[in-house]
Amino acid sequence: MDVREYAEVGVSRIAAAIGEPARARILFCLMDGHARTSTELSVVAEVSASTASVHLHRLKTAHLVKVLVQGKHRFYSLTGPDVGSALEGLTVLAGGSRDKFVPSTPSRLRAARTCYDHLAGAVGVSLHDRFKALGWLSASSKRGDNAYDLTSAGTKALEALGIDLEATRTLRRRFACACLDWSERRPHVGGALGAALLKVALKKKWLTQDLDSRAVGVTSFGRREMLARFGLRV
Repeated sequence: MDVREYAEVGVSRIAAAIGEPARARILFCLMDGHARTSTELSVVAEVSASTASVHLHRLKTAHLVKVLVQGKHRFYSLTGPDVGSALEGLTVLAGGSRDKFVPSTPSRLRAARTCYDHLAGAVGVSLHDRFKALGWLSASSKRGDNAYDLTSAGTKALEALGIDLEATRTLRRRFACACLDWSERRPHVGGALGAALLKVALKKKWLTQDLDSRAVGVTSFGRREMLARFGLRV
């Protein structure tokens, strides 16, 4: 089997694993970054506990989910950010093409939500656009057209936020990239930098994250800070 045939088989295997409604519901539920038990996921998938276990085994075999065992409990989560990005991209495709895009996403999810471990929605897209306008992001020559690096101004500004950029660069994933947002159809900041931005925003109480959905709320303090630091009104 040559490389192309191997890739085709791999893609078809993953597509088959995703392409069942109950398994798709499980995967999209885990897009908020929270790990859940098979019992919790059976409710989401609208199947019995035993059927959910079969689905989770299929997803684990396809390397789409991973499991963490703690005592008597098994907690499932997405394997990593690449799975989240793939699901976000599939959601864009599922929306179809329109002459003029009109989002039908629930307003709270459209405003701000997680895309696995980074910020998405209107707020995430606005941050991406503002970082570009400020000259903090530059196209990277290392890993494709949608990869970013930081300019010296961007490095200084994000280090001032408390982000350890040196440690962020050592992670085994892309440093920064343009991740196409499924509700806005424009990019937000993905990759390790996007995850670091979300983490620091939650730590500083700029944002609050729902425990049972992907929705994220912007606090009054967060609005003031984003205006002061980035010139961004949200």
